[in-house]
Amino acid sequence: MTSRFLPYSTRPARLLAQLFSDFVVGVWTTIWGLVGLAVYDAISTIAEAGRQIESGTNSVAGGLASAGHGAQQIPLVGDNVSKPLTSASHAALDIANAVHDLDTTASWLAVLLAVAVVALPILVVVLPWLFLRLRFFRRKWVATGLAATPPGRDLLALRALTNRSPRKLVAVSEDPVGAWRRGDPGTIQALVALELRSAGIGVP
Repeated sequence: MTSRFLPYSTRPARLLAQLFSDFVVGVWTTIWGLVGLAVYDAISTIAEAGRQIESGTNSVAGGLASAGHGAQQIPLVGDNVSKPLTSASHAALDIANAVHDLDTTASWLAVLLAVAVVALPILVVVLPWLFLRLRFFRRKWVATGLAATPPGRDLLALRALTNRSPRKLVAVSEDPVGAWRRGDPGTIQALVALELRSAGIGVP
Protein backbone atom coordinates (compact mmCIF):
# COMPACT_ATOMS: atom_id res chain seq x y z
CA MET A 1 0.00 0.00 0.00
CA THR A 2 1.48 3.33 -1.06
CA SER A 3 1.23 6.53 0.88
CA ARG A 4 -1.41 7.72 -1.56
CA PHE A 5 -3.92 5.37 0.02
CA LEU A 6 -3.22 6.54 3.57
CA PRO A 7 -5.15 9.51 5.00
CA TYR A 8 -2.00 10.87 6.61
CA SER A 9 0.58 13.44 5.63
CA THR A 10 4.12 12.41 4.76
CA ARG A 11 5.42 15.64 6.27
CA PRO A 12 6.56 15.00 9.86
CA ALA A 13 5.04 18.07 11.51
CA ARG A 14 1.66 17.66 9.86
CA LEU A 15 1.70 13.90 10.45
CA LEU A 16 2.33 14.50 14.16
CA ALA A 17 -0.60 16.95 14.28
CA GLN A 18 -2.87 14.42 12.58
CA LEU A 19 -1.85 11.63 14.93
CA PHE A 20 -2.41 13.91 17.92
CA SER A 21 -5.88 14.82 16.63
CA ASP A 22 -6.67 11.12 16.20
CA PHE A 23 -5.58 10.48 19.79
CA VAL A 24 -7.70 13.36 21.12
CA VAL A 25 -10.77 12.24 19.17
CA GLY A 26 -10.26 8.65 20.34
CA VAL A 27 -9.95 9.66 23.99
CA TRP A 28 -12.94 12.02 23.75
CA THR A 29 -15.09 9.33 22.13
CA THR A 30 -14.01 6.74 24.70
CA ILE A 31 -14.82 9.05 27.63
CA TRP A 32 -18.30 9.80 26.36
CA GLY A 33 -18.82 6.16 25.48
CA LEU A 34 -18.12 5.29 29.12
CA VAL A 35 -20.53 8.02 30.21
CA GLY A 36 -23.17 6.50 27.95
CA LEU A 37 -22.55 3.05 29.43
CA ALA A 38 -22.89 4.49 32.94
CA VAL A 39 -26.24 6.06 32.03
CA TYR A 40 -27.39 2.82 30.44
CA ASP A 41 -26.38 0.78 33.48
CA ALA A 42 -28.14 3.21 35.84
CA ILE A 43 -31.44 3.00 33.94
CA SER A 44 -31.06 -0.72 33.37
CA THR A 45 -31.05 -1.17 37.15
CA ILE A 46 -34.73 -0.20 37.10
CA ALA A 47 -35.40 -2.74 34.37
CA GLU A 48 -33.54 -5.44 36.31
CA ALA A 49 -35.56 -4.68 39.43
CA GLY A 50 -38.69 -4.89 37.32
CA ARG A 51 -37.69 -8.30 36.01
CA GLN A 52 -37.13 -9.58 39.55
CA ILE A 53 -40.50 -8.24 40.69
CA GLU A 54 -42.18 -9.77 37.64
CA SER A 55 -40.61 -13.15 38.34
CA GLY A 56 -41.61 -13.03 42.01
CA THR A 57 -45.15 -11.90 41.22
CA ASN A 58 -45.60 -14.68 38.66
CA SER A 59 -44.48 -17.16 41.29
CA VAL A 60 -46.98 -15.74 43.79
CA ALA A 61 -49.72 -15.84 41.16
CA GLY A 62 -48.93 -19.45 40.39
CA GLY A 63 -48.99 -20.34 44.10
CA LEU A 64 -52.32 -18.60 44.64
CA ALA A 65 -53.85 -20.27 41.59
CA SER A 66 -52.68 -23.66 42.82
CA ALA A 67 -54.03 -22.96 46.28
CA GLY A 68 -57.36 -21.86 44.83
CA HIS A 69 -57.57 -25.01 42.75
CA GLY A 70 -56.81 -27.10 45.84
CA ALA A 71 -59.34 -25.19 47.95
CA GLN A 72 -62.12 -26.20 45.56
CA GLN A 73 -61.73 -29.74 46.84
CA ILE A 74 -62.76 -28.69 50.39
CA PRO A 75 -66.31 -29.90 51.07
CA LEU A 76 -69.06 -27.33 51.48
CA VAL A 77 -66.83 -24.21 51.67
CA GLY A 78 -64.49 -25.03 48.76
CA ASP A 79 -65.91 -22.46 46.35
CA ASN A 80 -66.00 -19.72 48.96
CA VAL A 81 -62.36 -20.33 49.87
CA SER A 82 -61.08 -20.72 46.31
CA LYS A 83 -62.66 -17.54 44.90
CA PRO A 84 -60.52 -15.07 46.91
CA LEU A 85 -57.42 -17.08 46.13
CA THR A 86 -58.23 -17.14 42.41
CA SER A 87 -58.98 -13.40 42.44
CA ALA A 88 -55.69 -12.74 44.20
CA SER A 89 -53.91 -14.87 41.58
CA HIS A 90 -55.46 -12.80 38.78
CA ALA A 91 -54.48 -9.57 40.54
CA ALA A 92 -50.91 -10.83 40.89
CA LEU A 93 -50.82 -11.63 37.17
CA ASP A 94 -52.05 -8.12 36.38
CA ILE A 95 -49.24 -6.70 38.50
CA ALA A 96 -46.73 -8.95 36.73
CA ASN A 97 -47.94 -7.72 33.34
CA ALA A 98 -47.69 -4.10 34.45
CA VAL A 99 -44.18 -4.67 35.75
CA HIS A 100 -43.27 -6.37 32.47
CA ASP A 101 -44.39 -3.25 30.60
CA LEU A 102 -42.29 -1.15 32.98
CA ASP A 103 -39.30 -3.42 32.34
CA THR A 104 -39.67 -3.05 28.56
CA THR A 105 -40.07 0.72 28.82
CA ALA A 106 -37.06 1.05 31.11
CA SER A 107 -34.92 -1.04 28.74
CA TRP A 108 -35.74 1.20 25.78
CA LEU A 109 -35.36 4.30 27.92
CA ALA A 110 -31.88 3.16 28.98
CA VAL A 111 -30.80 2.92 25.34
CA LEU A 112 -32.42 6.20 24.29
CA LEU A 113 -31.01 8.19 27.20
CA ALA A 114 -27.53 6.74 26.70
CA VAL A 115 -27.59 7.69 23.01
CA ALA A 116 -29.03 11.13 23.77
CA VAL A 117 -26.31 11.85 26.33
CA VAL A 118 -23.35 10.81 24.16
CA ALA A 119 -24.52 11.67 20.64
CA LEU A 120 -24.08 15.46 20.69
CA PRO A 121 -20.64 15.63 22.39
CA ILE A 122 -19.26 12.92 20.12
CA LEU A 123 -20.73 14.33 16.91
CA VAL A 124 -19.53 17.86 17.70
CA VAL A 125 -15.95 16.59 17.73
CA VAL A 126 -16.04 13.64 15.33
CA LEU A 127 -17.87 15.27 12.42
CA PRO A 128 -15.41 18.19 11.95
CA TRP A 129 -12.48 15.80 12.41
CA LEU A 130 -13.91 13.39 9.85
CA PHE A 131 -14.67 16.22 7.40
CA LEU A 132 -11.12 17.58 7.62
CA ARG A 133 -9.59 14.13 7.31
CA LEU A 134 -11.68 13.27 4.24
CA ARG A 135 -10.90 16.63 2.63
CA PHE A 136 -7.20 16.10 3.26
CA PHE A 137 -7.33 12.58 1.83
CA ARG A 138 -9.13 13.76 -1.30
CA ARG A 139 -6.66 16.58 -1.83
CA LYS A 140 -3.70 14.26 -1.29
CA TRP A 141 -5.19 11.65 -3.63
CA VAL A 142 -5.71 14.18 -6.42
CA ALA A 143 -2.30 15.82 -6.00
CA THR A 144 -0.46 12.50 -5.97
CA GLY A 145 -2.28 11.36 -9.08
CA LEU A 146 -1.52 14.60 -10.94
CA ALA A 147 2.14 14.48 -9.94
CA ALA A 148 2.49 11.11 -11.67
CA THR A 149 2.08 12.51 -15.21
CA PRO A 150 3.70 15.46 -17.09
CA PRO A 151 0.33 17.13 -17.87
CA GLY A 152 -0.67 16.66 -14.24
CA ARG A 153 2.56 18.29 -13.05
CA ASP A 154 1.87 21.25 -15.34
CA LEU A 155 -1.57 21.54 -13.79
CA LEU A 156 -0.13 21.35 -10.28
CA ALA A 157 2.36 24.09 -11.18
CA LEU A 158 -0.53 26.23 -12.44
CA ARG A 159 -2.46 25.59 -9.22
CA ALA A 160 0.60 26.66 -7.25
CA LEU A 161 0.73 29.91 -9.24
CA THR A 162 -2.92 30.46 -8.38
CA ASN A 163 -2.99 29.36 -4.75
CA ARG A 164 0.43 29.97 -3.22
CA SER A 165 1.52 33.28 -1.74
CA PRO A 166 3.62 35.68 -3.85
CA ARG A 167 6.48 35.37 -1.36
CA LYS A 168 6.73 31.62 -1.97
CA LEU A 169 6.40 32.05 -5.73
CA VAL A 170 9.18 34.65 -5.92
CA ALA A 171 11.39 32.30 -3.91
CA VAL A 172 10.98 29.78 -6.74
CA SER A 173 11.74 32.20 -9.58
CA GLU A 174 11.85 35.92 -10.22
CA ASP A 175 9.30 35.37 -12.98
CA PRO A 176 7.46 32.15 -12.09
CA VAL A 177 4.60 32.77 -14.52
CA GLY A 178 6.94 33.37 -17.43
CA ALA A 179 9.03 30.34 -16.52
CA TRP A 180 5.90 28.21 -16.36
CA ARG A 181 4.79 29.48 -19.78
CA ARG A 182 8.20 28.63 -21.23
CA GLY A 183 7.96 25.17 -19.68
CA ASP A 184 11.09 25.57 -17.59
CA PRO A 185 11.54 22.13 -15.93
CA GLY A 186 13.23 23.43 -12.79
CA THR A 187 10.56 26.05 -12.13
CA ILE A 188 7.74 23.64 -12.84
CA GLN A 189 9.24 21.08 -10.49
CA ALA A 190 9.64 23.69 -7.76
CA LEU A 191 6.02 24.82 -8.23
CA VAL A 192 4.84 21.22 -8.12
CA ALA A 193 6.79 20.75 -4.89
CA LEU A 194 5.05 23.79 -3.40
CA GLU A 195 1.63 22.38 -4.21
CA LEU A 196 2.51 18.90 -2.98
CA ARG A 197 3.80 20.25 0.34
CA SER A 198 0.60 22.26 0.71
CA ALA A 199 -1.33 19.01 0.20
CA GLY A 200 0.67 17.38 3.00
CA ILE A 201 3.03 15.40 0.78
CA GLY A 202 6.68 15.53 1.69
CA VAL A 203 9.01 16.37 -1.21
CA PRO A 204 12.78 15.94 -0.92
